[in-house]
Amino acid sequence: MTMRFEHKNMENQKKGVRQNSVADIAKTVLQIEAKAIQELIPRIDGSFSEAVEKIYSCKGRIVVTGMGKSGIIGKKIAATFASTGTPAFFLHPAEAVHGDLGMIVDGDVVIAISYRGNTEEIVKLLERIKRLAVTLITITGNLKSILAAQSDVVLNIAIKEEACPLGLVPTASTTASLAMGDALAIALLEKRGFSEEDFAAFHPAGSLGKKLIKIKNLMHMGEQIPIVRQDTRMRDVIYEMTRKGLGMTTVVDEENRLVGIVSDGDLRRHLQKHKGLLDRTASQCMTANPLLIDGEELATKALNIMENAKITVLIVPNKDGTVAGVIHLHDLWKTEMF
Repeated sequence: MTMRFEHKNMENQKKGVRQNSVADIAKTVLQIEAKAIQELIPRIDGSFSEAVEKIYSCKGRIVVTGMGKSGIIGKKIAATFASTGTPAFFLHPAEAVHGDLGMIVDGDVVIAISYRGNTEEIVKLLERIKRLAVTLITITGNLKSILAAQSDVVLNIAIKEEACPLGLVPTASTTASLAMGDALAIALLEKRGFSEEDFAAFHPAGSLGKKLIKIKNLMHMGEQIPIVRQDTRMRDVIYEMTRKGLGMTTVVDEENRLVGIVSDGDLRRHLQKHKGLLDRTASQCMTANPLLIDGEELATKALNIMENAKITVLIVPNKDGTVAGVIHLHDLWKTEMF
């Protein structure tokens, strides 16, 4: 028994050493990659500004290209551009020299990602790029490379070391490439004045886009809005509430301006207090000054108001005080934004 215990204890000690070693390795990797990004900051200079300007004024598309791990980073950069208002796509350089070169046309801007700057497949694209007089921006760690020499703009992402102890696996270099691409995309986003509404338009099916939907795009309007007059008898008020199916109705004056609402909750409260509920009028049973929300506000704000006030409906007014629409909690649930 003693031998078994000692053996198990030794195994635990070995595991402990190994776990600490793994944690140390992970921390070192993150420190090296974080340092690689930090060292890019002083290099955001005139070349970066020139690259942003050339992309911003591009009349065509942004064509991002790269081989291997750089290609994977290139796909992400192209996707980020496209989703933030800059038309872009990824072109695999090996496929390009086998027929896809026609994707590069006059007016495009090519962004080539190659840490060494001498990637054979990308170098082969130079003839087409130069013949079309297409702008070439290179993201590289080698300022003396073929691509750097042939580029209109060079963005320097040179690193001191890879996070891989062998110095072979692209790690810090690909992180630096990705960070530089993100910097370009966000700088362009700001320069274009890209808004939340624009983002929602490019992401209609995503959870982020759903959270940016405006009230005016979800609210009930026109004949869908339950409306009664102040002097409407409660039997007719209940009919209107049932017919429109929102569990409430707006109450308006002679000029159709909102003065209150009657909700299911109001009905229950008045039933407890008054026996002759059906003979009362909407103005006698309504809740005056209901909570309002602007149609230009985001759906997430409506949800927040409803949750805090413990209500299920908000009224969207027009500037003249009439009712523009009604937003119900169920309308927000349908978006699946939460």
